Amino acid sequence: MGEYRLMKGNEVLAEAAIRCGCDGYFGYPITPQSEIMETLMERQPWSETGMVVLQAESEVAAINMVYGAAGSGKKVMTTSSSPGVSLMSEGISYIAGAELPCLIVNVQRGGPGLGTIQPSQADYFQAVKGGGHGDYKMIVLAPSSVQEMNDFVDLAFELAFKYRNPAMILTDGAIGQMMEKVELSEFKKRWTDEEVTDKWGSWATTGKPVSRSRNVITSLEMDSLKMEANNKRFQEKYRQMEANEQRFEAIQCEDAEYILVAFGTSARVCEKAVEIARVKGLKVGLLRPVTLFPFPKTVIGELAGNVKGFLSVEMNAGQMIEDIKHAIYDAGLHRKVEHFGRMGGIIPSPGEVVEALEQKFIQEDI
Repeated sequence: MGEYRLMKGNEVLAEAAIRCGCDGYFGYPITPQSEIMETLMERQPWSETGMVVLQAESEVAAINMVYGAAGSGKKVMTTSSSPGVSLMSEGISYIAGAELPCLIVNVQRGGPGLGTIQPSQADYFQAVKGGGHGDYKMIVLAPSSVQEMNDFVDLAFELAFKYRNPAMILTDGAIGQMMEKVELSEFKKRWTDEEVTDKWGSWATTGKPVSRSRNVITSLEMDSLKMEANNKRFQEKYRQMEANEQRFEAIQCEDAEYILVAFGTSARVCEKAVEIARVKGLKVGLLRPVTLFPFPKTVIGELAGNVKGFLSVEMNAGQMIEDIKHAIYDAGLHRKVEHFGRMGGIIPSPGEVVEALEQKFIQEDI
């Protein structure tokens, strides 16, 4: 039997970081994610596991501490919320350019600007399109439950080290603040330098043995031809992610005529919306992307061959809808794709989703 607790999403993410053998956390408080750092400070993992937990003087400082620690091959992470992640964007681009693994958590709040402390999904573009400067991508996981706030920490680190790339858990204030029963992960031993080398390669700055030349970690390359070669290598890595790491959950899609596409809190709302629609005799399914990058475009292309349309349900003005359209286009098909969303920290109701579906699709079909 596993260990079960009733915990907030933010709290369980901090607990999962300790239990997966995270070596270091560097962050700065901002609502609605401050409980992550507060939980780590209260748990004092440095006395139990040796994990470093440090409040930096700013988000800019925090991400650069992550940069330095990641270069030594350690499991390191930071957490923030929307405006704070914007401040980190330059450092995230440096980390991607230096090909370093790390975990960044964004517990989204409404914007633009300081906006509100209420939940939002308006950072989708920032997360999946790079966010900072340059042609880079992050691995982006989107939990829709407190249980996945636990499970995705270890998964994010595994993927980050597998591809030597920053990974992000993109969640929102609703999931960060809600309490649910969760099965906690087992405690893992922290990786030694030798284990990191054996499993992921000898790129880290752990000291130069006689057997190899020195490791230099940088995102700077003044030779344009070499920089282009670096970029081509990055793009090939992103294509490998797209080929191997697309994750999703399909709910009642087998006979569906209309598909709701939603992630995170919106996906929770859409599960109920599917139930309501089915009672009304509407054949509706839900496709929940678990990875926002790589986006599960393959399954959307497959579903597009059998459905009349897709409704992208997001707590924003319409961002993921673009990736849905691209997936259908890449499959050589044409299907109607519409968006429904609420903004300003408002979570849509299942009834609103069904009403939007009827207005945008069903009435037109009739």
